[in-house]
Amino acid sequence: MPEKAFQDYYPDQWSHCYGCGRLNEQGLQIKSYWDEETGETYSIYHPRPHHIAIPGYVYGGLIASLVDCHGTGSAAAAAYQAAGRRMDDGGPPIRFVTGSLHIDYLKPTPLGPALDLRGVIREVKGRKVIVDITLSVEGEITARGEVVAVQVPDHWSLITGEKEQDELR
Repeated sequence: MPEKAFQDYYPDQWSHCYGCGRLNEQGLQIKSYWDEETGETYSIYHPRPHHIAIPGYVYGGLIASLVDCHGTGSAAAAAYQAAGRRMDDGGPPIRFVTGSLHIDYLKPTPLGPALDLRGVIREVKGRKVIVDITLSVEGEITARGEVVAVQVPDHWSLITGEKEQDELR
């Protein structure tokens, strides 16, 4: 496994997201990486018993959250790559939010085994990245998603304190 996940490069002010924020102790804290062999992005998530929909199956909202955050993390990594930058280069952070999220639930997702998310970067164009994602369990695809991720405006990066964050709410 690589040294650091995409999400671990996010500055602190961008690390509070429920799905992927490393500073959100109650969150999912998903981790996404490049698969150097396939060129895809991947994330492995182990659902907990409270992620239940009906006995034996994962809650669909968890699946949507995982696809969402894996998609925006993959978009950030792809944008760095397209710009010829490294995520740890010390330059201005490139961060994305969800512009659109579409999920197709193909079959019930079993609760218990690890969830394997795979992302393919379909398009990088200006401030928009489109990522196609599959979620599978033990090699069987149970959901497909599309994330249209939009790069946050530069002035959002200046928001660091609680006062500034409150003003946006």
